[in-house]
Amino acid sequence: MKQITNTILMIRPVSFRMNEQTAVNNYFQEDLDIKNNAINAKAQEEFDAFAAVLRDKGVNVVVIDDTKKPDTPDSIFPNNWISFHADGTVGLFPMFAENRRGERRPEILDTLEEKGFLIENIMDYTSAEAEGFFLEATGSIAMDRVNKIAYCALSARADEELFVEFCEDFDYAPVIFTANQTVNGERLPIYHTNVMMCLAEQFSVICLDTIDDKKERKTVVDHLKKSGKEIITISEAQMHQFAGNMLQVLGNDDQRLLVMSSAAYNSLTSEQIETIQKSSQIVHSSLDTIETCGGGSARCMMAEVFLPKS
Repeated sequence: MKQITNTILMIRPVSFRMNEQTAVNNYFQEDLDIKNNAINAKAQEEFDAFAAVLRDKGVNVVVIDDTKKPDTPDSIFPNNWISFHADGTVGLFPMFAENRRGERRPEILDTLEEKGFLIENIMDYTSAEAEGFFLEATGSIAMDRVNKIAYCALSARADEELFVEFCEDFDYAPVIFTANQTVNGERLPIYHTNVMMCLAEQFSVICLDTIDDKKERKTVVDHLKKSGKEIITISEAQMHQFAGNMLQVLGNDDQRLLVMSSAAYNSLTSEQIETIQKSSQIVHSSLDTIETCGGGSARCMMAEVFLPKS
């Protein structure tokens, strides 16, 4: 079992903008005072530069263009609706925002099969949407694939029972907690686990300050330590620069790469960078427009493909 992969699925946006349906509980989103088509053009520029940086480092990036219809302003973040597993299983997940549900396009799976990936089984949790329960794939679930531990910060987009069901289906031990951020003086749940924690082979980058419950915080720390991860703690201010939204991937000659945005990189201390660089080369690219309007960053843009080759 591997924690990281060389293949990443990315969706190139055609109608990217601030999504009014996700802004209700994604407090990282802000509106830009420019027209939507200008926002989309900037997002496409950032997307293309980011994909080029990854390819240059030897990452196998599968880019699929989004379609104009249905209207899916957040399609650039595919890691919220799908997960790929080494046994050939694909997970399809229920989405909080109605206008995100159209991101689940069967032809995306066809494209992967055409590229030689084997899909043996589909675990479809999407019927939970009708009941008002959500679990947004690797946005909500941080998977330690080697040690079979899954971490989940509960929120409107991460239902506890659904998460436990996922863990039973995929044989993961669940670690459940709440992670909060301060919004207008109030502590409110962070919308996705993957903005406050990243799991790499050797380490975890995590904002422990968001886990207000001391017992829950200790449980998370204990599991990370027990599974041999060095803990790199980031502050809430760094988290708001998307320093928790990173992903470790494989590049040329199995080089470990930790991928993040330039905003995330610029927020790190020299000590944090040094710790990361012991086991990973840092790769970063500017994603300012995508981060501002989308409220997501580098990790959200990459769906890791662990499927076997046929």
